[in-house]
Formats: sequence, C-alpha cells, structure tokens
Amino acid sequence: MMMEKTCNCEAMTEQEKLKFIQDVIEDYDHDPSSLIQILHVAQNVYGFLPIEVQELIADQLDIPLSRVSGVVSFYSLFTTVPKGKYVIKICLGTACYVRGSKRVIERLEKILKIKLGETTEDLKYSLEITRCMGACGLAPAMSINEELYMQVNPDKLLGILENLEGGEA
Repeated sequence: MMMEKTCNCEAMTEQEKLKFIQDVIEDYDHDPSSLIQILHVAQNVYGFLPIEVQELIADQLDIPLSRVSGVVSFYSLFTTVPKGKYVIKICLGTACYVRGSKRVIERLEKILKIKLGETTEDLKYSLEITRCMGACGLAPAMSINEELYMQVNPDKLLGILENLEGGEA
C-alpha cells in the first residue's frame, strides 16, 4: 500500500507539480489499475485535471489518453475546469427542495453573478448541486468546502459568505 504524499501545491511551480505527479505514478509502480488514485492526487495538486496532466498520466501509465479521459468524464468528482476556492453545494434532495433550496440557489446566483455549474471569474466561488447531505431534518442544507450549513435561507447567505474569510462576498 502506498503512503500518502502531501504537497504545498499552491507554492509549487508547474515543473514541480508535474514532477510530484510523476513521483506518485512511480510510487504506484506505473500500474494502470491505480489510475483513479493517481487522478485523485493530480486533481488535488491542480484543483482540476487539465488535458496536459491527463496526457502525462496516460504516457506514464502507458495507456491511451482516451482511457484516462473516459475515467475523468465518467466520475462526477473529477473536473476538467478549475473550481473556486470555495465550492458551494446546495442540496436538492426532496426535503431540502420542499423547504426552499431552489430559493437559496436563485439568491446565490444573483449574489455571485454565476449560474449552477459555473465558477466566478476570480476563481473564488463555484456553485454546484448535490443530492441529500443527510441533514433532512434541518433542511435546506448546503456545504462550502465540506462544511455543512443547515436551515439555510436566502437572507443568511451574505453573512455566511462574508464569514468565509472575514471579508466581503
């Protein structure tokens, strides 16, 4: 079993990031059956999976790029576009929907000036939907980078966003 590697990815140069991914592939003995684990690491390094990184992985594992891209496009947790620093997910499960998550989405779209599935130009916020966060009794629910917010209503959103960094939304 491979030991988890960590990196200070924001401080790394492009060459250092690529070398880090190559080292991870080496740790997995260039085993194509480790593709998903390698993609996870690469996405953690870059925040997304650009085509150049997919090509590197395909080359290092000696598999077709189509196989790598197929896995990336199949699994919803992988993305080929950069995500914001804060990934906001709003639950659209039945309880949350009935209790107003649609209004929460509409307000967030106005505040952030983006639509669902988009990221703000400054790469600060991404807006996504999810199904059931397990907080049905305290619906509607949303998460921001895995922190759960319950009983969210449109009037609470500006305060929540302002408290993320102690700054403005």
